[in-house]
Amino acid sequence: MQFFILQANNINSAANYLPIGLQLIFAIGLIVLIMLITHYVGPKRQTADKLTNFESGIEIKGNARQPMAIKYFLVAILFVLFDVEVIFFYPYAVNFRELGWNGFLAVAMFVGLFISGFIYIIKKGALDWED
Repeated sequence: MQFFILQANNINSAANYLPIGLQLIFAIGLIVLIMLITHYVGPKRQTADKLTNFESGIEIKGNARQPMAIKYFLVAILFVLFDVEVIFFYPYAVNFRELGWNGFLAVAMFVGLFISGFIYIIKKGALDWED
């Protein structure tokens, strides 16, 4: 029982990591055991229907390697960009009294850059879907 008690004078000894090692070995062994049991006991009926690809209930049409319009990727990237920028408003909303006027000016500058970037995107036509 003395194996599992931390010694005050020797905190970083290998004996103190024995419970972690045993738990790791037990977890890996259990995973391997469960995988072997399901492999040998599970059903093995491979029909033509089971071996076909399943795409969320939609019939497969053609090759998946077709060129796609860049607009989809552009909108996705812009969404992530503006969504992440909005996250930076939260710390200001929580601490706006402690930040005072300096914090207000910093957030006003951030909002100005945010709006100027949005105006630039609109002027470039990144959100126009008509080609």
